[in-house]
Amino acid sequence: MDAVQQLAEALRASKYAVVLTGAGASTESGLPDFRSKAGLWQQVDPMKILSMTALRRTPVAFYQFYHQRLTHLRDAKPNPVHIGLAALQQAGYVKCLITQNIDGLHQAAGSTDVVEMHGSLRECVCLDCGRRYPSDLIDVEVNTEADIPHCPECRGVLKPSVVLFEEALPVDAIERAVAATEQSDLFVVIGSSLEVGPVNQLPALAVHGGADLAIINLDSTYMDRHARWLIREKAGAVVTQICQHLGL
Repeated sequence: MDAVQQLAEALRASKYAVVLTGAGASTESGLPDFRSKAGLWQQVDPMKILSMTALRRTPVAFYQFYHQRLTHLRDAKPNPVHIGLAALQQAGYVKCLITQNIDGLHQAAGSTDVVEMHGSLRECVCLDCGRRYPSDLIDVEVNTEADIPHCPECRGVLKPSVVLFEEALPVDAIERAVAATEQSDLFVVIGSSLEVGPVNQLPALAVHGGADLAIINLDSTYMDRHARWLIREKAGAVVTQICQHLGL
């Protein structure tokens, strides 16, 4: 029995399986990851574009970048990773789905109760009053500071409802992710380099609690030596095979 079949059987036998997805889970939908040779960080300096400082000091460049990301997202569709994980969740094999992604493709595929650690591009939020709106309000051309989107209610500045550099992760997401991880007997990482903290500590927490660890990722991670199953294949094909093995 190969590693993929073993992992499928482990999912069948597990009482509380948790899945963590990263940018590599969405690359098959045409969305770039961050750290590969073709990733976003090769094109922009994240601290100069994706931080609260950037929002305040260079807002035009900030909103132009997010307008470009929203344009890409409009054409993106769930891929076999999202579709397969939704099926595994609905069948009860995956008890908790945690994601570092902000694209909303897990929900588009049918997953529910997704723990979004870094927020979501599907919404924007007012920096003054905290009201939330659909991302359509920031999906606009910004060529000067006069074009910066503002809250319809209080005229505060709108920002994507994502966690920027220099911002803390949402407390409720951290608490839910940690609680699920501590309960897990099987923890599966899909498409994450495990370089961004504090989310990258979840697999270590799972292993410390006695869970088996599986890592499905094309590149190495700091947790590879702790993984019972280390699968260096495209995530979509692996998740599809797991579903087929489980009759989904």
